[in-house]
Amino acid sequence: MNRTPFIKSFAYAFSGIAQTFREGRNFKVQLGFAVAAIVLGFVFRIQPYEWLAVVICIGCVLGGECVNTSIEAVVDLASPEYHELAKRAKDCAAGGVLVCSIVSAIVEAIIILPKFFALFT
Repeated sequence: MNRTPFIKSFAYAFSGIAQTFREGRNFKVQLGFAVAAIVLGFVFRIQPYEWLAVVICIGCVLGGECVNTSIEAVVDLASPEYHELAKRAKDCAAGGVLVCSIVSAIVEAIIILPKFFALFT
């Protein structure tokens, strides 16, 4: 049994996040949207329960992108040449991140849009 020290496991995890950031255009785009959501939260002074929803959504999207990136790497390792099942696995993983992103955008809109429109009424 592998007995990796607990603290070293965190170093590996942070390395994975850093690698996803370096290699993943989508991760950077999603991080940009996360920063925008946070800024909007401060601008519109959202409530603690709304922050909870925003933070959970951000974590799901960024975590999902890390998982998607790892799935793509494993599929590329297992099937360096084109294969329909490899394509399906990669497309499904990317689709999962897209679902999380769409739901997160909807949650942000539900929180921010009423506050935005209230400025004009």
